[in-house]
Amino acid sequence: MSRKIYDVVVVGAGILGLATAREIHARQPGLSLAVLEKEPAVGRHQSGHNSGVLHAGVYYAPGSLKARLCVQGKVLMERFAEEHGIAVDRCGKLVIAVREDELPRLEELERRARANGVPGVRMLGPRELREVEPHATGLRALYSPGTGIIDFSAVTRAMAEELVQDDVELHHGAEVRAIRSGGDHTVVETSAGEFATRRVISCAGLHADRVARMDGEPEVATMPFRGDYYTLVPEARRLCRGLIYPVPDPSLPFLGVHFTKRHDGEVWAGPNAVLATRREGYRRSDVDLRDLWETVRHPGFVPLARRWWRTGAQEVWRDVVKAAFVRDLRAYVPEIRSDQLVFGPSGVRAQAVAADGRLVDDFTFATTPTSLHVLNAPSPAATASLAIAGHVVDTAEAALGLAELRSTPGSRQTGPRRAHG
Repeated sequence: MSRKIYDVVVVGAGILGLATAREIHARQPGLSLAVLEKEPAVGRHQSGHNSGVLHAGVYYAPGSLKARLCVQGKVLMERFAEEHGIAVDRCGKLVIAVREDELPRLEELERRARANGVPGVRMLGPRELREVEPHATGLRALYSPGTGIIDFSAVTRAMAEELVQDDVELHHGAEVRAIRSGGDHTVVETSAGEFATRRVISCAGLHADRVARMDGEPEVATMPFRGDYYTLVPEARRLCRGLIYPVPDPSLPFLGVHFTKRHDGEVWAGPNAVLATRREGYRRSDVDLRDLWETVRHPGFVPLARRWWRTGAQEVWRDVVKAAFVRDLRAYVPEIRSDQLVFGPSGVRAQAVAADGRLVDDFTFATTPTSLHVLNAPSPAATASLAIAGHVVDTAEAALGLAELRSTPGSRQTGPRRAHG
């Protein structure tokens, strides 16, 4: 083990881990800081397997962390993108009600959006919604003109490049295997060796619960949900100008299948939400027995399955039967045909599940005397990442004495102070 003792080690080089390291370095440039990533490059999982939507904050319960940090984070992300030459397309989003029983939920979304301070939202009738999306149909739609699209992989790479330029250490191939606390520092054991540090901040995504358990935080389990997309063939992309979404079920953290314009001009349709049999399983055939065993043995699995078995069965059916997938899409864009859809990419969402089977909705964190763990950071975490990082560092300064580490032996200047948002 190196004799060096870092002030802070950040676990995970996805967009949230990098944003957090960036925020620490901006506020406390004198701290020695290292970021540990098990993959050979940054943003290999959730940060690089999402739809690229820059959410405006329409869905989230007013007063929740999701609501506040999404709205703040979108502003910060747009500023970051402008400063780093990353394109943002504010293509707008329609949330469309196609049944009468969805109208009250749509009105509730409008109330939430206005309470959250989402700019420009308004309700549209059938004729007005077709002015926005000529090939879409519905009874009414909530329009969010400021919702956009961005390449979050490019954002993640830009964050990593900035940190390296500022002499923040980024260690690839460093999978965390154990955390040992003792004396005046903590030892993080990895596949690349041991790292001694005074404080640990974990943004481990799909492995958040495992890293937290290494540090004595076993309360919440991370369960993986795979979402598959179809892509529209080039001649069918005209059917979608921006983002076309259904009215979501408020009891579920998933938004339902939708149409998403992409930063590269593609249009994705999906995703579904199927309990995955591997945490990093991007194919239907991917199975990891350890991952699967950890899912089914968790106390929350049985109550979760009992409550949502019907919804889960529908998601699996839609996953394997393309006609069912297309039928759901045609409720919003009737012209879409099966031959215009090609099986495309997939992503795996890290979803925290409580011991009673409840799907944890809001961003969730846990602290020990020397560490902070991000336990749940699903969508809109990419949009909100810079604001979440601010919240994480606020918490770490208050609970872990992050600011006071500057005066401890071994702290060093790592570069000029940079204002981050």
